[in-house]
Amino acid sequence: MTSKITNRIALSVIVLCALVMTATLAALLGYILYHGLSAISLSFLTKDSSSFQAGGGIKNQLWNSFYILFATMLFTVPLGLCGGIYLSEYAKPNKLTHFIRSCVEVLASLPSIVVGMFGLLIFVNYFGWQYSILSGALALTVFNLPVIVRVTEDALQSVPRELREGGLALGVTQWHTIKTIVVPAAFPGILTGIILSAGRVFGESAALLFTAGLSTPNLDFSNWNPMSMTSPLNPFRSAETLSVHIWQVNTAGITPDIQTIANGSSAVLVLCVLGFNLFARIVGKFIDRKLTGKA
Repeated sequence: MTSKITNRIALSVIVLCALVMTATLAALLGYILYHGLSAISLSFLTKDSSSFQAGGGIKNQLWNSFYILFATMLFTVPLGLCGGIYLSEYAKPNKLTHFIRSCVEVLASLPSIVVGMFGLLIFVNYFGWQYSILSGALALTVFNLPVIVRVTEDALQSVPRELREGGLALGVTQWHTIKTIVVPAAFPGILTGIILSAGRVFGESAALLFTAGLSTPNLDFSNWNPMSMTSPLNPFRSAETLSVHIWQVNTAGITPDIQTIANGSSAVLVLCVLGFNLFARIVGKFIDRKLTGKA
C-alpha cells in the first residue's frame, strides 16, 4: 500500500468521523428546536409557571438560571484565574505541583450529582443555608473551578516564552510581566474558556437538584429588597432553574400541556447555550484582533 493511498484512507476516515459528529449534533438540535420553537412566545417567557393549569411560563426559572450563573462565575472566575496563574507562572515542577494538578483533574472528572451531594451535605445542611441560590452557586463553583483553572493555565502556557523573557530583561518584576504582558496576550483564550464554561454551568441540573431546590416562589420584580423571600435578588431562597424545571415537568408534572412546556423550555435552554458559544467566538476574535492589530 503506497503512502498516497494510506493518506487518502486516513483523510476519508477523518472526514467521515467529522460528518457523523456534525450530523448527530444537527439532528439533535434540529429535533429540539423543531418541537420547541413553536412553544416559545413573549407570554411563555414572561409568565409565572403553573403547577396545575395550562399556559404556564418560565419567567422565574429563566431568571433563576441567569442569577445562579452570575453568582457562580462571581466565585469561580477570580479563584480559577489565580489558580491558573499560579500553576502556569509560579509553581515549580515538584511533587506538590503534581499533587495540585492531580486534585484539579479529579475535581474536573467528578460527576455533577456527586458535587450536588457534597453541596447538600456542606452548604445546605452543615452551614444551614437550606435549598438556596447561594448553596447552588457554591456547589457549581466546585463543579466549574477546575475547568477555569485548566483553561487559564493552558492559555498562559500558549504565550511565547520570549515575551516573558523580554519583560524580565527590561528589569520588570515577574508579577508586572504577568499582569501587563502575559495575561493580556492570553486573554482571548481565557475569556473564550470562561464563556464556554458559563454555558456548561447554565445547562447544569444534577448538582442543583440537591442544592438550589425544586421550587421557586412567585417573584415580585418590583421588590428589590434582597432579604425578601419574593425578591428576585434574595440569595437565600430556593430557586428552580430552567434545566431543573425541564426535569421536574417531565417526571412529576400534571399540567395538561406538559409536553409543550418541556419542549419550549428545552428550546430556550439550547438557544441560550448556543448563544454562549457564539458569543465566546465573536468576543474572542474581536479581542484577538484588537490585541494583535489585525484588520
